[in-house]
Amino acid sequence: MNEHSIDSPPVQIRKLDRDRLEVAYGVASQRLLPWPILNAPFEGAWCVLAPGDSSTAHAHHEHELFVAMTGRAELEVDGQRHRFDAGDLALLRPGSTHHVHNDGDSDFQWYAIWWDDESAHGYLGAAAAKTAVPQPEAVNS
Repeated sequence: MNEHSIDSPPVQIRKLDRDRLEVAYGVASQRLLPWPILNAPFEGAWCVLAPGDSSTAHAHHEHELFVAMTGRAELEVDGQRHRFDAGDLALLRPGSTHHVHNDGDSDFQWYAIWWDDESAHGYLGAAAAKTAVPQPEAVNS
């Protein structure tokens, strides 16, 4: 049985609009998540950092995952620098002070995904409730 209705296409694409990137934490970016058609416990943004630029150092209560897409950079976390190249993943723990330095000669682009424990637990609880299989009532003998 097909779970998609006739009106629902099998794929939907949210387009990145490079002409409308906004600056956040010193980085040109576009928030692509949340997305009204996707129920997810995380948010995300496409990020672009020009050669020679650095993002604003910051810390927050969320977990954050960076997916390096193009270029090369250094990721500074709690005062330690780490090489961060296209194809790499970086997991940032809550409370870590971090920023990105583009030491390459082209734009460094990455996708950032973040979540906190409350949103993740809330999502998992709701998902479990939706898929819970009713148990038959006990029969007293």
